Amino acid sequence: MNRCPITYELCDDQKYTQKGLKLLSKSLKNLKDFPYTSKEQIQMAAQFASKLSIQGVQPKLSVTLNVKEEVFEIVEKRGRFIIKPPHHIYEEVPQNEDLTMRLAAVVGIEVPFHGMIYNIDNSLSYFIKRFDRTRSHKISVEDFSQLLERSRDTKYESSMEKVVSVIEKHCTFPLMEKLKLFRLVIFNFLVGNEDMHLKNFTLIRRENKVELSPAYDLLNTTIIMKAEEEIALPIRGKKKKLNRSDFVDYFGIERLGLSASILENELSKFKESLNSWKRLINDSFLSEKMRSRYEKLIENRWKKFE
Repeated sequence: MNRCPITYELCDDQKYTQKGLKLLSKSLKNLKDFPYTSKEQIQMAAQFASKLSIQGVQPKLSVTLNVKEEVFEIVEKRGRFIIKPPHHIYEEVPQNEDLTMRLAAVVGIEVPFHGMIYNIDNSLSYFIKRFDRTRSHKISVEDFSQLLERSRDTKYESSMEKVVSVIEKHCTFPLMEKLKLFRLVIFNFLVGNEDMHLKNFTLIRRENKVELSPAYDLLNTTIIMKAEEEIALPIRGKKKKLNRSDFVDYFGIERLGLSASILENELSKFKESLNSWKRLINDSFLSEKMRSRYEKLIENRWKKFE
């Protein structure tokens, strides 16, 4: 019995459930394999890198869904989706990112529509719908690297305190965004995402309100890179050996200005989500080895909050 890489639900002899296809488009009845191998996608991502408006270390392709032909097509402009092929060095990156984004949604972190699709070599690529595009126009977004006048080369040269200062300066309702930030910081620590640099924080203007954008590029980097540090941007000058006091007493109460009761409520939500996380990890497309690493990491990190 197969699982649909868009919904994780069981499907008979098909690659996708009808529910998964309808999430892509209400009129989509089938989805052909993306007509490139993972190697070809990586080569094309390098070829298009200078032309596309999406950048970064991980290979990316801008695509649109041709519903009539039932296939994703690569485009240089006005792509509604981003596709990330398997990484040429690190293992199971699409499966890892897709799972991590699902875990984020469980604890109330807003994420764009995403999933995985099959390629012609039967590998899986990760896709995500762009939140800065509609059919008719671009939506105003700015990442924190731009807002703090950093470059791509200096995106790690900052701190979580500086991230808070951007929220205080630019957001319409900063207290609400600070709570979202606390939730995201705890999440990234628990799932081993130690690569949350300035370009992975973005402000978006929606309905005349400036707020944190939906989360993206959420990945358990620790289990694939064996990272020594626990976070990308330091809290209290620390990138590792962080504890409950650093996250709650210092960052949550002192720096974000959130009450102890609100923070305890947030941590309770994480605790209540742990069983759901385990089920998702078990249902994911990660190998047994990676599933085990992922689950053990969360267990070990959560002990710091008990």
